[in-house]
Amino acid sequence: MSEIVEIRNASVGYSDDVVLRNINLSIVDQDYIGVIGPNGGGKTTLVKLILGLLQPMQGEVIYHSNNKENLIGYLPQVSQTDRSFPITVSEVVLSGLMSSKGGHGNFNRSDKLRAGEILEMMGIIHLKNKSIGELSGGQMQRAFLGRAIISEPRLLILDEPNTFVDNKFEHDLYELLRQLNHKMAIMMVSHDVGTITSYVKTIACVNRNLHYHPSNIITQSQLTAYNCPIQLITHGDVPHTVLGEHHHHDHKHD
Repeated sequence: MSEIVEIRNASVGYSDDVVLRNINLSIVDQDYIGVIGPNGGGKTTLVKLILGLLQPMQGEVIYHSNNKENLIGYLPQVSQTDRSFPITVSEVVLSGLMSSKGGHGNFNRSDKLRAGEILEMMGIIHLKNKSIGELSGGQMQRAFLGRAIISEPRLLILDEPNTFVDNKFEHDLYELLRQLNHKMAIMMVSHDVGTITSYVKTIACVNRNLHYHPSNIITQSQLTAYNCPIQLITHGDVPHTVLGEHHHHDHKHD
């Protein structure tokens, strides 16, 4: 399988605060990586590094593509969305093609047909003319997931996708991601280790460093060895987690 993004000996942070130090990670086609770690450990900083929103203080990030604009699709947390912004569900999905249009929203018939297909896949075609402010949390996630995948990226990054959604949508979301993984690599940041280990293929433990675990099966002793203070707890047959906090000079860069 060919590489999509490669991080080599990278350190990254904000001004003089190094959040992640000397990290290495290679993401290849059809990877499905679960990113876990304590609050403040650097998970969001890792995402920003891969998205190109932060530049490494040392080391490098290599993108193996001639078309970097459509290389990565990104689904942010619903809480980061401005629900008052005057845009319809259909327009949200179409906006995922903006980079390939040079930043101009001149969408042709083929683009609109593609958006319709995505809305059908997401199960929200009936909401296409609704404004995003009228959507539930789960519907909002579907709309923005459609936006993230309409350009058919090689890598899809999701930041806490199960936040603010009900159990049924969460199950449907994971099943949809399983199908999408046949076409693209996925990196998912989540606190819900017990759930995501049923779906991901590998795990990256992030806590100021990055420890890559080449399996979706991880033990408490391995988490401890990776300096990832997450406690695995089982209630009946359902695993749960308790996440610690990372305190470092009173800064928190999750």
